[in-house]
Amino acid sequence: MKKLICLILFPFLIFSFESKANEKFSVEIEALTLVMEQYKEENDSNIELDTNNKKPSYLALKQDECNAIVKVKEQTGLEIVNTESFDVNVCKKEIYKVIN
Repeated sequence: MKKLICLILFPFLIFSFESKANEKFSVEIEALTLVMEQYKEENDSNIELDTNNKKPSYLALKQDECNAIVKVKEQTGLEIVNTESFDVNVCKKEIYKVIN
C-alpha cells in the first residue's frame, strides 16, 4: 500500500520542481526562442550551396527581468565560422544585433 501511495505522489513532486525551473529560466527561454525564430528566417532567405554543415549553438545570459544577451556561434566540426550577439528585450519582444 505504501508503494502505491508513493507511486501516485511521486509525479506531483517532479512537476512542482519543473514549474519552478521554468519560472527561473523563463527570460532565457523566451529570448532563445525569439532569436532562433529570427535566425532561422535569416538563414532561409540566404540559401547557399555549402558543403560545410554549419550548426548554430545558442547561449542566453539573463541581465534582468526583461533583458537577456543571446550569443549564436556557428561551427563546422571544431572550426568556429561565425559568432553573433543579440540584445533581447523579452517584455517588448525586440531583438537588437550587437555589432562588434
